[in-house]
Amino acid sequence: MYRKTRPKLSPFTLFLIFLCSIFGVTAMQMTCFIGLKNSTATITTAMSNLVPANTFLLAVLCGLEKVGLRTKAGQAKMLGTIMCIGGALLLSLYHGKVVIGKLGIHWKYSQHNTSKNNSHGNFFTGPFLVIISTMVYSLWLTIQPSVNKRYAAPYSSTTLMFFMASLECGIIAICVNHDKTAWSLNPIRAISVLYNGIVSSALALYFVTWCIKRKGPLYVSMFLPLMLVISAFFSWTLLGEKLYVGTILGSIVTVIGLYGFLWGKKKETGTTMHVEKETEEEVCKEKNKSTKIDDLEVQFSQNSNVNLN
Repeated sequence: MYRKTRPKLSPFTLFLIFLCSIFGVTAMQMTCFIGLKNSTATITTAMSNLVPANTFLLAVLCGLEKVGLRTKAGQAKMLGTIMCIGGALLLSLYHGKVVIGKLGIHWKYSQHNTSKNNSHGNFFTGPFLVIISTMVYSLWLTIQPSVNKRYAAPYSSTTLMFFMASLECGIIAICVNHDKTAWSLNPIRAISVLYNGIVSSALALYFVTWCIKRKGPLYVSMFLPLMLVISAFFSWTLLGEKLYVGTILGSIVTVIGLYGFLWGKKKETGTTMHVEKETEEEVCKEKNKSTKIDDLEVQFSQNSNVNLN
């Protein structure tokens, strides 16, 4: 598809793709998975809502986004970001009463997973590592636009990024884990590896890269809070977790903040397009005026030459 139009891959662009493989795949997934092992799926997903705040700060520092607190759009963006963070903290730190108890479906893996988390979970290390994963993921969202500008071939850049990440993860796994049994794949591990590699990593990150190219990093990161609601539902149905008042309230606050931010982003984009259109019209008018003046000067010079003759 890109054989005829694929741009040249410079050493600096290759270095940027290498950074994307570290921040967007290797560091992000390792810290997230270790954090998930020491906490729960709902807490991990709730902490991932810190990505918009991290991305917003990095985008402002790098000049990719403007705060614009004097405008309604800027206020909506800031308020939406704060609500997303507040909803994530509410879900993580406040439980309250049980609204919906465990689902009446029992299966072996769910019971084993629940007992394992209750006995080995570290509720300080887990959330801390998940926060680290959100920070490195935000770095990837900030670096990716530079890759898109320099190398406008998303299929090729995604393939290179995952190839590098595969080598990085393989080297780290060999150096850290020397237990041969850890490399064995039972059915549930095989399904998890295939799903994570094909769907969660390859397809998901390709679509994220595609969206970043068209809408920007902050716009993409604001869709992450929707994972909170989906994760809470599947944690209840598949992993036997209970749904508390804090879970529901945190989800509602986060989704409201999400769409508040998107409204501000849309209003800001519309205002920018309107200003650009007015600027283009003014430039065209100035060009037309200058053209008319030039024509009059030419006619005047021609008439003066005729009179002299």
